[in-house]
Amino acid sequence: MSTTKVSSSSRLVSIGETLLKKIKVAILGSGNIGTDLLIKVLRSPFITCSLFIGRNLSSRGMSKAINLGIPVSDRSIDAILNNPDCCDLVFDATSALSHQYHAKVLGDLNKIVIDLTPAKLGHLCIPAINLEECLNYKNVNMVTCGGQASIPLAYVIGQTHEHVEYIEVVSTIASKSAGPATRLNMDEYVETTEKGIMLYSNCKKTKAILNLNPAEPCIDMQTTVYAKVQKPDLVALKNNINDMLKKIQKYVPSYNIVIPPTYENDRIIMSVKVKGLGDYLPSYAGNLDIINCAAISVAEEFAKSNPKSLK
Repeated sequence: MSTTKVSSSSRLVSIGETLLKKIKVAILGSGNIGTDLLIKVLRSPFITCSLFIGRNLSSRGMSKAINLGIPVSDRSIDAILNNPDCCDLVFDATSALSHQYHAKVLGDLNKIVIDLTPAKLGHLCIPAINLEECLNYKNVNMVTCGGQASIPLAYVIGQTHEHVEYIEVVSTIASKSAGPATRLNMDEYVETTEKGIMLYSNCKKTKAILNLNPAEPCIDMQTTVYAKVQKPDLVALKNNINDMLKKIQKYVPSYNIVIPPTYENDRIIMSVKVKGLGDYLPSYAGNLDIINCAAISVAEEFAKSNPKSLK
């Protein structure tokens, strides 16, 4: 069984002197990440949700979308395969394993894909670092929540120091903010985060750790970066970290340094905390919010960069 609702007409937005329609996006995955994405899409001036896709019409996410008047389907990827014109861009908020298949289907349909799973098939994207570059790729991978929090810091360490021997990243999140997909993808999370850190810091030895903290009340997401470098330059590092912080806060307002760059026990240490916007998920779920905010910023840039394709 499947159900759809007719979407309302797209609003027009203006960029300079160009008048264009919002780009149509489909959200594949009706869990916590997908539903929170939906709320963020609804307030975007550049994108509109043309289809919200899951597998169970009675799930919380699907019920939320239906109540908001959003077109829905319980046919999973087949909803797009059977109606390719339903969207221009797809957010994949399912699992790394599922994306292996989705990437092939959506690639054959020539869709832009923003992958929120740690499948690492697409071009790894950290908006504060390489947003413009990512617009040249049809499949963009948002790495992981820990990657979005830590890689900008690792990148600055790599840019500031000539030789980085080792980087370790420890992210601690509330256990309640780790849903079934997060737990299912734990191995992929570690592998993809480490790959991203290695790629953007030029450090050959990296380690990523994710701690699920069951404490009540629930804690906010906090990520700590440890780095071993030759000849640490804390003055330059602090200046560059402040510049990076401003870039990230444009799309993740609650991204804040709680431990500034410090050198102790032969290591550079710094830590960030992320609170969520509280759109669909609790504010302590900053781990989900940061990757969703990053994904929205990429989708909006795709919409703004190619007005002629938005028909």
